[in-house]
Amino acid sequence: MVRPVVETAGLHLEEVTVSSAGRRSVVRVVLDLDEHAVGSLDLDTLGEVSRAVSAAMDAADPVRGEHVLEVSTPGTDRPLTELRHFRRARTRLVALTTRDGSTLEGRLLDAGEDGLVLETGTGSTQQVPLDHVVRGEVRVELRRAEDDEEGDA
Repeated sequence: MVRPVVETAGLHLEEVTVSSAGRRSVVRVVLDLDEHAVGSLDLDTLGEVSRAVSAAMDAADPVRGEHVLEVSTPGTDRPLTELRHFRRARTRLVALTTRDGSTLEGRLLDAGEDGLVLETGTGSTQQVPLDHVVRGEVRVELRRAEDDEEGDA
């Protein structure tokens, strides 16, 4: 019931879980952009889809008793374990753990069936076969206000 609403909005349904919280249930829906999209899911779209999912659930009434609906995105702390996760992380700074236990860090330029392309230094790239990667994670980048001001000067 949730998937058609999410797909109509052009989004990917990552996960749906139902758990109990006292006398009511908590329905958690995790949404993401299509794997070929770059960027983040904006709050306006998330709100619109949340309202549409809520309406679909009210009409179908799939959860007995009271329930709370939580709609969110995977967030930057989601481990990158599938090709679609890596595709969504393009342009981001990532750290990769490989099968031999080593770690690589760089900006993810491309992600495909053949592997990942990381910019590991200024103008330097490295191809990493996807089957050599055990896990990846996005590194959060925070720019200081002074950095922005210096760029404007």
